[in-house]
Amino acid sequence: MDSFPEFLNDSSIHDGFGAKVPLPWAGFITLSLLMAVFSTTAVVLNATVIVVTLRHKQLRQPLNFALVNLAVADLGITLTGSVPYVVTNAVGYYFMGRVGCVLEGFCVALFGITALCTVALIAVERLFVVCKPLGTITFQRKHAAGGLALSWLWSLIWNTPPLFGWGSYQLEGVGTSCGPDWQSRDFKNMSYIICYFSLCFAVPFVIIVVSYSWLLYTLRQVAKIGGGAAAKAEAKVARMVVMIVLAFLVSWLPYTTLALTVIFNPDVQLPVLVKVVPIYMAKSSTVYNPMIYIYMNKQFQKYAVPLLMCGQDPWPSEDDASDVQTVVSPVNNKISPK
Repeated sequence: MDSFPEFLNDSSIHDGFGAKVPLPWAGFITLSLLMAVFSTTAVVLNATVIVVTLRHKQLRQPLNFALVNLAVADLGITLTGSVPYVVTNAVGYYFMGRVGCVLEGFCVALFGITALCTVALIAVERLFVVCKPLGTITFQRKHAAGGLALSWLWSLIWNTPPLFGWGSYQLEGVGTSCGPDWQSRDFKNMSYIICYFSLCFAVPFVIIVVSYSWLLYTLRQVAKIGGGAAAKAEAKVARMVVMIVLAFLVSWLPYTTLALTVIFNPDVQLPVLVKVVPIYMAKSSTVYNPMIYIYMNKQFQKYAVPLLMCGQDPWPSEDDASDVQTVVSPVNNKISPK
């Protein structure tokens, strides 16, 4: 798939797999309007998270560094992927040419893998804080900064090769957005896709699953022996992070499944909705994370809600156990606040 598809007309276009995808004009407009709502909300909420963290020193903790990095990545996905998706669907076809397609595919993939690696980093941070797998070694700001830098570097390393011929970025879905080429049987493309999935999805996914399995087991054991207010505080933080992980996976797993289906069966014929919904879910994922931690984290809520409501706070600030930062020792020990 080295050539870029030519568009025949507004109602019958090509997708990234070389097939015509009939979609009525009303379908394009519906996709555009829905994504416009999600994009606007994502920009406002993620920008709010970034601004309140920069303004208030109380929020500058290792976990919050990762949450802000996730907000930056989500904002990048929105601006480089979701917003163009709104425009191209409103027009009815992809009009930004080959260069625009490559840039969009690269940027969305770069921010997307960075977001996934950041979610894995959050999982590791909670593992260190709650389970203390390395004993006295704690997760500090320098570890958070190093992990975030590695997330960006890892994503950059593995999303750059298609710009130089190892893999490629092509149209996908109904032909109004771009992403990695999942279908080409070319050896270079196949070798890239296999490495990409193994190192950029499978590895972070395994880290997330192992970390949270360990974390949830530890919290369950602590709950059995009783841990007091500090234990409840850590349990609340853990629930918030689990929600973030679940929201991310629910949003991106359908897209991953679609891509894997096309990789292993390039001739498969899929309904239009099956092609559209996973892409839509992946691009709309950027709105869920800030909603989760603004709602579940009282510290973020305390500063974010007044900013969003122009100085008004409909929920008076209350002392909450989730504001307590704790360290959870191994299961047989007690939990003590920092």
